[in-house]
Amino acid sequence: MRVAFVSLFAPGHGETPARTRTLRTARGLADRGHDVVWLCARWWGGDHDAFDDDGIEYRSVTAEPAPTVFAAKLPAALRRVAPDVVHAVNSPPTPALAATVAGSLSRVPVVVDWWRDHPADARRWYRPLARCADAVTTPSRTTKTRVREHGADGGDVRVLPESIDFDAVESAGVDDRFDAVYARRLDRHANVETFLLGLAELRGRDWTAAVIGDGPERGRVEAAARDLRIDDRVEFLGDLPAEERLPVLKGTHVAVATATWETFATDLLWAVACGCVALVEYQADSSAHELVEGRERGRLVTSPAELADEFVAVGDLERRAVDREFAAYDHDAVIDRYVALYEDQIDDG
Repeated sequence: MRVAFVSLFAPGHGETPARTRTLRTARGLADRGHDVVWLCARWWGGDHDAFDDDGIEYRSVTAEPAPTVFAAKLPAALRRVAPDVVHAVNSPPTPALAATVAGSLSRVPVVVDWWRDHPADARRWYRPLARCADAVTTPSRTTKTRVREHGADGGDVRVLPESIDFDAVESAGVDDRFDAVYARRLDRHANVETFLLGLAELRGRDWTAAVIGDGPERGRVEAAARDLRIDDRVEFLGDLPAEERLPVLKGTHVAVATATWETFATDLLWAVACGCVALVEYQADSSAHELVEGRERGRLVTSPAELADEFVAVGDLERRAVDREFAAYDHDAVIDRYVALYEDQIDDG
């Protein structure tokens, strides 16, 4: 299968969760022998318009990342690629909309992967994009709801989640120093305070906790732990490579997610795959609750007091180092779902 990725920006312009997701998908397809071409603005030096890397051919449509110019030149670039299917991203929307027009003229299906509504985008283009794409993929039901609000037919929107290396989960060792863990970048959305306040409610009990992650809010969060007089029982581990992070998750009983904004709770996914019981504070702008709804080893809370109560309530649940239910989120399993969607769209065309 020949797949053309349409993304004005590539990770070479700077890594973001959305670009990492697109690159993971492109590499997964290339590893399976599919012919993958990424149409983007040039981010590499030299005067060559294309080059290959890890099985992906990158072709520059424009020298600079100007959405309008890129959109104008994209149809001709797609004709030269002659793909079986187009995989576009929703942000910025004008290049993706140009891809749907070009796909309609050439009878090539266009799948739009919709990570989130980006605040810098001209939102007036979201509605025609949501309605014109042959199919839309989203990382969560939360994002799917927003795409439907833009006018997409619910039957055309598929939830294809973020993915993890489940083999790495199974093969990692176990570090059982902690009873509870919070793992995420410590930015303004992290809301680690709820985690710490919940722990502070349980000062009279025997527990140890870890915070994995770094970011601009780390100093303030560490100060909050000192103010709550629990800093001697909470260890701030910073960013950890996978070979150190996974053993901690596998050895910890409870993982907590309290972030106020989360397109997909990837850190929580790693934790539950490593056997953690998940306690999630419900937030309107976070999809983290989707990983625990309906699961015995998951609880939703709305306050630090409820979080403390659930810490105690799940204490009798067995400790696990792996939860095979989450093998469905392995990189290969999710790529299977992309390939099946592409094939369905090609057959329907």
